[in-house]
Amino acid sequence: MESLRSAIEDARSRYAALNPLSHAADKGAERYLPGGNTRSVLYYEPFPLTIVSGNGAELTDLDGHSYIDFVGEYSAALFGHSNDVIKSAVHEALDNGVAMGAPTQYERDLAGLLCERFPSLDQVRFCNTGTEANLMALSTARVVTGRNKLLAFNDAYHGGVIKFLGGRCALNMPFDFVLADYNDIDGAADAIDQVGDELAAVIVEPILGAGGNIQGNRTFLETLRQKTREVGALLIFDEVKTARLGPAGVQGMIGIKPDLTTIGKFIGGGLPTGAFGGSAEVMAHFNPKNAGALAHAGTFNNNVCSMAAGCAALSKVYPAQRAAEFLDWSEAFRLSLNDMFAAKGVPMYANGLGSMIAIHFSSKPTKRPTDITAGCQSLRPLLHMELLLDGILVCRRGDLFLSLPMDDGQLSTARFALEKFADRYKPLIEEVLAA
Repeated sequence: MESLRSAIEDARSRYAALNPLSHAADKGAERYLPGGNTRSVLYYEPFPLTIVSGNGAELTDLDGHSYIDFVGEYSAALFGHSNDVIKSAVHEALDNGVAMGAPTQYERDLAGLLCERFPSLDQVRFCNTGTEANLMALSTARVVTGRNKLLAFNDAYHGGVIKFLGGRCALNMPFDFVLADYNDIDGAADAIDQVGDELAAVIVEPILGAGGNIQGNRTFLETLRQKTREVGALLIFDEVKTARLGPAGVQGMIGIKPDLTTIGKFIGGGLPTGAFGGSAEVMAHFNPKNAGALAHAGTFNNNVCSMAAGCAALSKVYPAQRAAEFLDWSEAFRLSLNDMFAAKGVPMYANGLGSMIAIHFSSKPTKRPTDITAGCQSLRPLLHMELLLDGILVCRRGDLFLSLPMDDGQLSTARFALEKFADRYKPLIEEVLAA
């Protein structure tokens, strides 16, 4: 649509004029990095900002502009930038030595904090990322059950090599996946029945993150729990992102206990960490004191900086009570956005829960990825660019992740920027969605 293309081009032109140093840095990076990039999701046209510093909930770019950071490192930066408590813990760990090639008390303490907090975790093992955690959980399920088939959902993201956004990714691990539609209760049940005793596991995000921050229907998740038990498969909750929601993640809210849970993002206090865990019976397969135990390797599984940061983060900065308060505060902001959109009669909606929000171009909640129209997707670059121009850093797909150092004033600034966008572009939004 020409009117939309023109609006996007105009916004990108204004953006480029304001950020010559970031543009030059991006061009210079092309010599040694493909397209100047080493993480695909961080690229956007005409070029991404180069960030030089962060403090609290704000970032500063190479051209000296400041932004309220709603990218939040795609949920990993829950604690903002340079939290003093976490910095102190990491400095102490560094002073005592790193890469020691031996167990330390840090991983033992962090394991205890996680197991005491999440209902499904009797025991855990650490790795480096959420991707690794999901790879290990899926592989564990295949070994424990002696089966090979796995059920996942269209438009789910379980890591860089386990993603189904718009279809199967060419870089995916060659597991034998069967796909169903998210929140399709009957379809998922039928898929499980069809695979039957060949099914090793179902892996599901209780809130479909990269697919649009779509809340999992309770009956849908309960059906997955029931059907996996019926066929002897494991249920894996990927709470890499959603573990931040409330004291015990989504599983704690809805009272569904999976066989395995994967966690990552925030649990390392902003440093690389992942974990997978579950019942003592399943995790006993990794006990090196048992004959025939599974050997789970990883040089940096228990790296002291991440473990120390995670301990400080969970015990001092984000204990259960603080997590509950933050969920309520964040959810109030999300609901206020929807009240504002509704009052203006603009077809926009803040999907998600609490501190995980995705802006959709629709007048109602998005309940399945198939509800996301081509028009909605085509409007996202315009929203992204206009918010950047107003000092609001958001994910290119319209995600906003709130962080602990944010205050009411910063949320008001973001709300005003979204209101300004709605006022300016309401006719264009309606035109695009009607086409």
